Amino acid sequence: MTVTEEKGTISIHTENIFPIIKKFLYSDHEIFLRELVSNAIDAVQKLKRLSSLGEYSGELGELKVKVSFDEAAKTITVSDNGIGMTADEIKKYINQIAFSGAKEFLEKYKDAGEGNQIIGNFGLGFYSAFMVAERVEIQTLSFREGAQAARWASEGNTEFEITKGERTERGTDIILHVAEDSKEFLDKFRLENILKKYSRFMPVAIEFDGKVINNTAPIWAKSPNDLKDEDYLAFYKELYPFSEDPLFWIHLNVDYPFNLTGVLYFPKLKNDLSLHREKIQLYSRQVFITDEVKDIVPEFLMLLHGVIDSPDIPLNVSRSYLQADSNVKKINTHITKKVADKLSELFKADRKGFEEKFDDIGLFIKYGMVADDKFYEKAKDFVLVKNTDNQYATIEEYRQKVEPVQTDKEGSVVMLYTTDPGKQDTFIQSAKKRGYDVLQLNGILDSHFINTLESKFEKVSLKRVDSDTIDKLINKEETISGILNDEEKKNLKEWFEQTLNDKNLSISVSPLPTDELPVTITLPEFMRRMQDMAKTGGNPMFGSFPTTYQVTINENHTLTQEILKADEAKRGQLIRHVYDLALLSQNLLSGSHLTSFIQRTLDLTK
Repeated sequence: MTVTEEKGTISIHTENIFPIIKKFLYSDHEIFLRELVSNAIDAVQKLKRLSSLGEYSGELGELKVKVSFDEAAKTITVSDNGIGMTADEIKKYINQIAFSGAKEFLEKYKDAGEGNQIIGNFGLGFYSAFMVAERVEIQTLSFREGAQAARWASEGNTEFEITKGERTERGTDIILHVAEDSKEFLDKFRLENILKKYSRFMPVAIEFDGKVINNTAPIWAKSPNDLKDEDYLAFYKELYPFSEDPLFWIHLNVDYPFNLTGVLYFPKLKNDLSLHREKIQLYSRQVFITDEVKDIVPEFLMLLHGVIDSPDIPLNVSRSYLQADSNVKKINTHITKKVADKLSELFKADRKGFEEKFDDIGLFIKYGMVADDKFYEKAKDFVLVKNTDNQYATIEEYRQKVEPVQTDKEGSVVMLYTTDPGKQDTFIQSAKKRGYDVLQLNGILDSHFINTLESKFEKVSLKRVDSDTIDKLINKEETISGILNDEEKKNLKEWFEQTLNDKNLSISVSPLPTDELPVTITLPEFMRRMQDMAKTGGNPMFGSFPTTYQVTINENHTLTQEILKADEAKRGQLIRHVYDLALLSQNLLSGSHLTSFIQRTLDLTK
């Protein structure tokens, strides 16, 4: 095989291919290094495969890819000791841009077992080099017996030249003569960071600055049977060096109907959705693609951390964006199922341990139930609710627990909840006096979770414990007798309206137990929910409605009797005082109103 000197034109369909590659094909110019290293890995993997098939009998030696740069000469070089190329192969794989060498190799050896280790599309990926280089040179020597070294060079236009090469050992050097506007890449730290970003888990050793910078056997490429907890935790620290240890993880290993491997970790979520997104990394045969995985992973699963690797995920020609495909939907569904199955398994195997972790994973589970009906169907059996005594129960367990006591006259089970046990303690204690139980639903997604539960469960409603008087929250046939006549009730209502003079108050007089507050102020459940939904991404119009509070005067309280007996001046003082007490119970009293309340209290004791 001899090399004859030749000049010609690269076979492409348009003269404008290079400007397109430089400006539009790749969203980020640093991608050139990923593509060139991927091609070098391919060359090494091909040689290993041919050796295993007996088609190459020479010594493999230490197979690796080496990246180097020369700031003075303004060059970046990517070298490998893989299969190399002959001059004819250069014409075929380099000059015909649309031809994929990896694709042809895979087709030829598709039944041999390990062809899917070939990463990329040698050809188009190679031309990403011209995003940063004004001239690119190839020095290569094929593994084939009797092959002669060949050199290829082009200055980023459609012209090329092939001459005899200088390489004396099997493999390929890609030499980039860096353009003036891309000198930023002639920097050790810049190159090292790019390599670590895209190539840190590639399957062949990559040497840079005298050291190997990648892990060629990440845990997702291994069998779960060969791994211990310490391995998963160490890998998590490798991915997220400054994060707390995860709670647990799922090892994905699927080969039908699509290929998928990976490890997904459950982090401690606390009560924040925004801090945890974009922490799942997508790989294709150990080549980093992106951490924008919203098309592969359902929205709620993006709270997880970890890696997913699949050669079956369809990427556009630059590998920068996912393309719509039935496999994406299948992978999405499979991951959701695996996560639900893992949570169910943990719940059944160790209920106590699951309860201890629930404060950290509850947000994630509720998010999934709100967002995905299929996940809801599985999660409803292991999602937990916690009451004010810090006791956990599943939804069905809790429904059965409160049904005997908290069923209203319509036959609906009323679940009472608090969003702030400290601030709403007055109302919680009022409920407990009647033997009622109160849930803690104070998470950022709980307003949506509540709506989801009510839509799924028949004859079940959830009401915040301070959204009305307790007898109206759980309206039974029982009635409480009042001690005032109609005239007295009419006068009370009018006096309160005149004294408070607030059109956003709906005032009524009702018979309540004597141990309740003289005045109760509440925000109706439907209005509170609209406001909560507006705060957590619901319709923003919900938050624009005027807030109308319900003010209920307890006609059976002794202070109510005093108001009726007092003269006009004293009456106004007492009305303002009992109203401020109601505000105080809802944590609504502040500023000058709080100062006035304190002074009034002192005056009343004189």
